[in-house]
Amino acid sequence: MMNAALGNVGKTVFYTDPVDANPINQTESLRDLVADMRAGKVDMLIIMGGNPAYDAPADLGFEDALKSSNISLRIHHGLYRNETSEYCHWHVNEAHYLEAWGDTRAYDGSISIVQPLIAPLYDGKTANEFVSALSGISDMKGYDLVRAYWQKQHTGSDFEAFWRKSLNDGWIDGTTYAPKSFAAKNATTPSPATPADPNALEVNFRRDPSIYDGQFANNGWLQELPKPMSKLTWDNAVLVGPKMASREGLATEDLVTIELNGRTITAPVWIQAGHPDHSVTVYLGYGRTRAGKAGTGAGFDAYPLRTTAALWFATGAKLTKTGETYKLASTQGYQTMDTPDGSSRPIVREASLAKYKDEPKFAQEEQPPRELTLYPNVDYSKQDYAWGMAIDMNSCVGCNNCIVACQSENNIAVVGKEQVVRGRHMHWIRVDAYYQGDRDNPKAHFQPLPCMQCENAPCEVVCPVGATLHSSEGLNDMVYNRCVGTRYCSNNCPYKVRRFNFLLFQDWDTQQYKMMRNPDVTVRSRGVMEKCTYCIQRISEHRIDAERADKKIEDGSLQTACQQSCPAGAIIFGNINDPNSRVAKLKAQDRNYAVLGDLNTRPRTTYLAEVRNPNPELEPPSERS
Repeated sequence: MMNAALGNVGKTVFYTDPVDANPINQTESLRDLVADMRAGKVDMLIIMGGNPAYDAPADLGFEDALKSSNISLRIHHGLYRNETSEYCHWHVNEAHYLEAWGDTRAYDGSISIVQPLIAPLYDGKTANEFVSALSGISDMKGYDLVRAYWQKQHTGSDFEAFWRKSLNDGWIDGTTYAPKSFAAKNATTPSPATPADPNALEVNFRRDPSIYDGQFANNGWLQELPKPMSKLTWDNAVLVGPKMASREGLATEDLVTIELNGRTITAPVWIQAGHPDHSVTVYLGYGRTRAGKAGTGAGFDAYPLRTTAALWFATGAKLTKTGETYKLASTQGYQTMDTPDGSSRPIVREASLAKYKDEPKFAQEEQPPRELTLYPNVDYSKQDYAWGMAIDMNSCVGCNNCIVACQSENNIAVVGKEQVVRGRHMHWIRVDAYYQGDRDNPKAHFQPLPCMQCENAPCEVVCPVGATLHSSEGLNDMVYNRCVGTRYCSNNCPYKVRRFNFLLFQDWDTQQYKMMRNPDVTVRSRGVMEKCTYCIQRISEHRIDAERADKKIEDGSLQTACQQSCPAGAIIFGNINDPNSRVAKLKAQDRNYAVLGDLNTRPRTTYLAEVRNPNPELEPPSERS
């Protein structure tokens, strides 16, 4: 009704027939299967792609039924051996979807032919090939199966032209469902529900923001990726609000037991600013017992509390301290911008729309004179290129895409939980989360922080071997061969964005890792300082191509890895010597400011301050203007 009232139907919202006209209640179907398994009615059980022994609702008892049943043949088809395959007679290696031919249907009905990007690395079998083998056809490859199916469906005369066109376009013409029109029904007022006990403890189940429901637990990149709000790595925790923590005498890293409907789990506490009172949040996907080197044993398993009647939240839980503690690894130790004297550190700058209109340059502050420095004043405007970056705080949602993209692009090593606890994580860009105001209901901000590429770089004057130095285009470069690991540069960096290889974190022997790494970037060994380079390898490649074409690098053609991956378009990179470039125009805005600009570091990475325009009715009374 809301879409109809707003006039969205037919413009931004379209209705079609459902893809599955007869959807199956999967929970009830799984319940029936478990009953048949226990009754001895199943002779052969085939499980494709899933891991129900680990993640099925606890009250179904799938794991117990699987390991205690007398099923003659149990087969698991999946990418990895997991908790379910442990109880099966056979595990069939599945081909990754990037290795597989197939077809799929989108939400609007349109069908696409799925093409592989690489040849199978481990001779896996696609779902089509596996089902085909079960039906007695074991010699056909995925490509032949998909092509043969569509050859039967095609009614025209020239199948080859149809096939080629479908592969080229990415979809099959004429398969999109026709939009349908519906008249909005009159809303009926539901009968009032029985009010819940406001003091009852509620448990919220959420998929983990990094490893999802546990299927990505064996990915070291994702395990070491800090959670957006808590910045935890390699673990999950019981999130509680400040009020509840104070009332129950809880501290971060306290071990607690949560009892719900006779089921109990034990997990560490994390006090999360802004979390509701009388409620806890637990993330799924951890506590795996068979998830490869990265995922096995990490975190705690919250699935034993999750039942079919309460898949996402339940009430009536009981939380009890055990008296023990559990070490958690977080990459950010201080997350508030409010100082003890009541003032605020202007790391993230924000204002209401009304204040911005009254004071457009609210984010800017007076910086020291440019000549007040030990550095030689270089006029970079005489160069063809002067690279810079602007990050829009209005757009960043803290999704962490930039961190993983940078790790992939620049061959950044995974160090493990023990090293993260010591502060030795290696990410070249981090996304800080800051809270401001009342801890029970704070304002939250995200701020990506790569190397600032300071023109007056504090790291350069203290390096005894000249390993970090300035380029003619204003970049703060690193010469790995010179670095002897004094770490003076890191100590002198006010932004703390330099990383040191304390140990040999890279695996030089595993062949697959050699295929994973970017050949355009050096793979560093121990004893070397690392940091963001603005993807200098990409800059060099575009510069060479431009020189060959006898032209300048076009604005927008060169993107850093973090910029390319940002779904919100918050990161903008380019040539600030070009006044028509997008980054130069953004830096000229009133919202543009430099973090710690009063130190006269002259950072090339600057930020666009956040401007908030909330509904006044939703604001606390103290903040309404």
